[in-house]
Amino acid sequence: MTLLSTAQHIARDTRKDPRSHMVLIMVAVTITAGAVALVAYLLWPTWVARPASAPDRLPVSVGATLFNVPTAAIRRKIQRHSGPQERVDLSFVFPSLEPPDAPKHVSADTIEEKVQPIDRIFVSISAHHDTLAPDTRVRTIYPRYLGQAATPVDDGLTMRTFRDGSPYANEDLFSAATPSLNARCTRDGQTPGMCLSERRVDGADLTFRFPRSWLSQWRDVANAMDRLTAQMRGPKG
Repeated sequence: MTLLSTAQHIARDTRKDPRSHMVLIMVAVTITAGAVALVAYLLWPTWVARPASAPDRLPVSVGATLFNVPTAAIRRKIQRHSGPQERVDLSFVFPSLEPPDAPKHVSADTIEEKVQPIDRIFVSISAHHDTLAPDTRVRTIYPRYLGQAATPVDDGLTMRTFRDGSPYANEDLFSAATPSLNARCTRDGQTPGMCLSERRVDGADLTFRFPRSWLSQWRDVANAMDRLTAQMRGPKG
């Protein structure tokens, strides 16, 4: 009733003073704009679209063998999808075996001249397509090119050198029984020596790469490779 009385009062004033007609229109426009703004505010969506985050692990099939690999550990962006793949390349921080942090941007102003130590163990999972198994290669192929003498390196670890002129020249073979380890390593030169250790899991071969200097703690390295293999082929795999 008060609103009606006010409207009647404004109407009478408008008849008395034509200029008040414009005032009435401005008041009506202001009230309408406020009402529209209020309705828009109440109906405006409050959610914000965010990109979907990648899962912590991805199920991938390599050589018809299922693996469950950490997404952050996959080195190649094109390989970061589930399903069948011919090969998957990963890296893990040693000795924690956690996926590495995202790489930082490096510019000419921030790069350091000093060579940074390698703190990662690299793993490649690839379909073997019925090629010679790694353990068979150690037993039947490598002995053809190895020197006769075996040199003890550490408690349980021995080294045999490959002969010059062989396909594995400038490399050495390190072996141990407990824990099991067979690693073919290049010798230190202008670049630090690197080791390669392989194992077969059903239809796929796992190739581990790590610095030769890590052989000073070879038991930890051998156990780390066992742990990574078990984690990627665990119950979720």
